[in-house]
Amino acid sequence: MKGIVFTEFLELVEDKFGLEMVDSIIANSNLESNGVYTAVGTYSFSEMLQLLQNLSDNTGISIDNLLLVYAEHFFGVIEDSYPGLLATYKDAIEMLSSIENHIHVEVKKIYPDAELPKFEVVEKTDKSLTMIYKSSRAMHHFGLGLMNKTFEHFNQTATIVLEKIKDDGTEVKFIINKN
Repeated sequence: MKGIVFTEFLELVEDKFGLEMVDSIIANSNLESNGVYTAVGTYSFSEMLQLLQNLSDNTGISIDNLLLVYAEHFFGVIEDSYPGLLATYKDAIEMLSSIENHIHVEVKKIYPDAELPKFEVVEKTDKSLTMIYKSSRAMHHFGLGLMNKTFEHFNQTATIVLEKIKDDGTEVKFIINKN
């Protein structure tokens, strides 16, 4: 998992819960990196799971809800760092349906060894989108949060239903209907 995911996560934790919480979740985790991350480094997904679990244990907030909040933060990073990418699109459905064929292609140019989830478009209209998310990492709520922020970015609203295809969350169907 790319280091930017870790550095931004710890920045969010510091902003929302304080530096002591950052120290606590790092200290209570068994991290190969010792909690030292660079944005361009690559780190084990198990480290993110440990940090999320320790933050959840300390705050009482579910991991899924923490991932939603983190995705909202991370979308802000995308807006600030890659405004040209977002300007390519005029509509949230258009942008979300191009995750696999455009956005992930651009991410791979920056981070060639990034392990990205797969998004298969099952059905698309001007007002709806059904996609299948597949990943060895059950971070579908991170994807859901990014989708929510995408609609907000375009001043649009939508109902997004998440249906787990696999119980472990490694395969999920997103059913999106624009309001």
